[in-house]
Amino acid sequence: MQHRTDVEAADALKHAYGQIKAEIGKVIIGQDDVVKSVLISIFSNGHCLLVGVPGLAKTLLVQTVAQVLDLEFNRIQFTPDLMPSDIIGSEILGEDRNFKFIKGPVFSNIILADEINRTPPKTQAALLEAMQEKAVTAAGVTHKLAQPFFVLATQNPIEQEGTYPLPEAQLDRFMFNVALDYPTFQEELLVVKNTTGGNKAEVSKVLNAEQIIYFQQLVRNIPVTDHVLEYAVKLVSKTRPQSEFAPAQVKRLLNWGAGPRASQFLILGAKCHAVINGKYSPDIEDVQAVAKPILRHRIVRSYHAEAEGLTADDIITQLF
Repeated sequence: MQHRTDVEAADALKHAYGQIKAEIGKVIIGQDDVVKSVLISIFSNGHCLLVGVPGLAKTLLVQTVAQVLDLEFNRIQFTPDLMPSDIIGSEILGEDRNFKFIKGPVFSNIILADEINRTPPKTQAALLEAMQEKAVTAAGVTHKLAQPFFVLATQNPIEQEGTYPLPEAQLDRFMFNVALDYPTFQEELLVVKNTTGGNKAEVSKVLNAEQIIYFQQLVRNIPVTDHVLEYAVKLVSKTRPQSEFAPAQVKRLLNWGAGPRASQFLILGAKCHAVINGKYSPDIEDVQAVAKPILRHRIVRSYHAEAEGLTADDIITQLF
């Protein structure tokens, strides 16, 4: 990438974000907040969990993002009989009587982990090292994954038959937990109109792998003031019932709070959110804008919260 000043680079990222959103909009109707969260997680070098009922175009969204970003894409359908070797690969005995490693589908830029909660914890754990270390270990040998690398996972919240809840350690690897809702009446009309005719929308490629890595580095280099840093860390501390910052309401409504990874993601997400909105440094509003999808899967509600019908989002909103 050619050398640019930080301001020019930030403007270039904002422009690229607008182009990517426009291309995705040719295929995905509505879901603006979802698309924004997926793109922020990519530019922040994070992973994203998409939670929604069937038929809301979760898989189509991930495929479209991979096309627009000109990245290698693999889809792994998670099933109860999926084995770790089906994800990371396995060693086979070659014709020369030596073992050689055959790479699995995780060796790609974008992994769609479809219905990730349909596979047992042993297989879910196969993704843990890949998501955190960007590498996999097989037979004592560590293999680096291609960069950039993202896991975009989907989960169905209503069908609990034959599902395994994601372990907290696995959930914590995801930067965002994005809730997809039904489209509005007008959006659904447009979806039906666009998908039941003979024309298929074509999307153009906007960025390549090298440019994405460049913009990820740019996001990390965005300056952030001390008061915004303190606000983010204090917001996360407030979710911990045992913390000195936790209000009495939190001690009653939460059993467990978010860990330090949440604070890191809040700042990275706020930096990216600031840049795509034309700012060169994040403020408190940027932290709040990304807080719900970052915190909602990192807090454990108490019996009182469930009895009162309070969602994780309700409790986070009170913390603002």
